[in-house]
Amino acid sequence: MAKKGNRIQVILECTEHKNSGQPGTSRYITTKNRKNTPERLELKKYNHILNKYTVHKEIK
Repeated sequence: MAKKGNRIQVILECTEHKNSGQPGTSRYITTKNRKNTPERLELKKYNHILNKYTVHKEIK
């Protein structure tokens, strides 16, 4: 039987790219423990379209 854990899969989307008006999106998929971090994740990740590190926020 599968474990029912607190770890869920979340999608991170670039905030700067969304506001820049350029086509495409920069998204990453990661997991987080819902019990330890109930708020939305916010990480600095590499945006390959803008060629720099930007803030990516959890969506949905």
